Amino acid sequence: MKIFHAETDAELTRCFPVMVQLRSHLTSDEFITRVRRQTNQCYRLAALEAGGAVRSLAGYRLMDVLWAGRILYLDDLITDSASRSQGHGEALFAWLRELALAEGCAELHLDSGLHRRAAHRFYFRQRMLIDDFHFVLKLAPAPA
Repeated sequence: MKIFHAETDAELTRCFPVMVQLRSHLTSDEFITRVRRQTNQCYRLAALEAGGAVRSLAGYRLMDVLWAGRILYLDDLITDSASRSQGHGEALFAWLRELALAEGCAELHLDSGLHRRAAHRFYFRQRMLIDDFHFVLKLAPAPA
């Protein structure tokens, strides 16, 4: 297994088949465009590769917030559906935890859709707690 930051268009293209399993509304071109834009907002995309294929992805940001100090926030965390229960997600999560500690983060955060029960079981196994509600006010129709 190897973990790397996907930065080039070729690397992002390799990541898209896994990311689209979480973000099914995205096309490949839109995915690359959004990652490029978010990179300007401190977003990084870490990919775990095993057996020559991308198996897990983590889109994250290191940030400082008044309510918690320095944190690592996970925007996206997904393991390829054909590669689940093989330790890829756990290895990537452990890497993120170590990165957060090395960067002086006090906490690691993520939001998860209510319907993602299998993901929630994974987060509980990683000793994560449900700490907040996440509220949304829709201001415009969802993009097509």
